[in-house]
Amino acid sequence: MSIYVGNLSYEVREQDLEQAFAEYGTVKKVQLPTDRETGRVRGFGFVEMSSDAEEEAAITALDGAEWMGRNLKVNKAKPKEEGGGRRGGDGGGYSRRY
Repeated sequence: MSIYVGNLSYEVREQDLEQAFAEYGTVKKVQLPTDRETGRVRGFGFVEMSSDAEEEAAITALDGAEWMGRNLKVNKAKPKEEGGGRRGGDGGGYSRRY
């Protein structure tokens, strides 16, 4: 399982997030997606911890908490949708006439 952490400061670093979650258990992995064009943190991240119990404790404690000047949104991460979110159909949103 992974934890979604939203409404993060754009100044946050992986080490900051790891320290905040380490109070609730062992942090296995931290990911902070960045914008492709600017390289800036996108305002959300993901944290993996050693056990479900540690993750639940972190979610309960940190959801809605004020951290680095922002109120965090913390919950279980939803699985990534297959197919990249593209729609099916005719492959481009237009129809071909023959």
